[in-house]
Amino acid sequence: MRIAFDAKRAFHNGTGLGHYSRTLIQSLASFYPSNDYLLLNPTPSNTFKLEGANLTEVLPSSWLNKKFSSHWRSSGCLADLKKHKVELYHGLSHEIPYGIHKKGIPSVVTMHDLIFERYPNQYKWVDRQIYHKKFKYACGKADQIIAISQQTKKDLSSIYGIPAEKISVCYQSCNPTFLQKVDAIEKERIRIKYNLPSSFYLSVGSIIERKNLLAICEALLHLNNDERLPLVIIGNGGAYKKKVEAFIAKKNLQQSVLFLSDNPSINSDCGFTTAIDFPAIYQLATALIYPSTFEGFGIPVLEGLSSGIPVITSNISSLPEAGGPGAFYVDPYQPEQIAKQLQFILHHPEEVNNKIQMGTQYANSFTIDKTATAVMNIYNKLIG
Repeated sequence: MRIAFDAKRAFHNGTGLGHYSRTLIQSLASFYPSNDYLLLNPTPSNTFKLEGANLTEVLPSSWLNKKFSSHWRSSGCLADLKKHKVELYHGLSHEIPYGIHKKGIPSVVTMHDLIFERYPNQYKWVDRQIYHKKFKYACGKADQIIAISQQTKKDLSSIYGIPAEKISVCYQSCNPTFLQKVDAIEKERIRIKYNLPSSFYLSVGSIIERKNLLAICEALLHLNNDERLPLVIIGNGGAYKKKVEAFIAKKNLQQSVLFLSDNPSINSDCGFTTAIDFPAIYQLATALIYPSTFEGFGIPVLEGLSSGIPVITSNISSLPEAGGPGAFYVDPYQPEQIAKQLQFILHHPEEVNNKIQMGTQYANSFTIDKTATAVMNIYNKLIG
């Protein structure tokens, strides 16, 4: 089978959509090596590489397509799909090329969430219009839709009116390196490299309103001094980050909060930008705190469970799907609940260890082979 992917985010994106794309592509190539996988990349990348005997990067060839690479990605690539005799196309993040259904090439699209439809005030008007047009088109014209959670499937049906039978839920898997124990020497190297405290809480994700970092900072104020471990943050942002920083300054929490991305040398380091160092950072943490108010899935939760650390997350949207029985749940709008769970984690080691074991077991149900198999089953049904 010759399968083509929209690989823009696989080559260029360092956050959730990029991690999903890279992990799935590499998993399929590994577990189903008899297929050929074509990776459509609108512009060359020096950040992420995907290499393998059955992986072929396809870049725009003509000067016109190189100059207008966005157009090539949205429709110009159809000529390349025919040229390479592609049998199936998979849009990995909400989009498929316009007109692909007229070319006789079956298509699949992965829908991660419809957050911009649920929280329109958190997006620019022009972005909402573009997303709505692209997402609706992809859902309408793709032969099959992959939703990354039951929550996303429910939203696709209720908001866009997509028939349930057209949507298959295929959960994400996280990078398998998170399941591997990092030895003490490497962890100490990472601690020194990032100047990490001896004990700390960890927050991972873009610093936007929905990720709810402000609630974590508010929760710190509910802790006693000996419980108020430093908060280490992986992620960056704009206006909402400034709001959080203003709160930190007002409450004199500057010594308790560390934004790793604010260090230019860290922010440009390959081990940080490609997340190679993240498993060690996770495993050094006392707990991961992820009280998002809405997610399509919530991959940091799965990364935390895989890393064998306590995970505090929200009791709404898809996050109970990501955390299962191994996470500690809170109402994300109640910072004092976050604080109480942090206190519990610090003072009840036996119960916490039981949770960690359940979390590790639950994380094993999201392995790369299971995700690859679920997706390949969809491909096979379409190709026959």
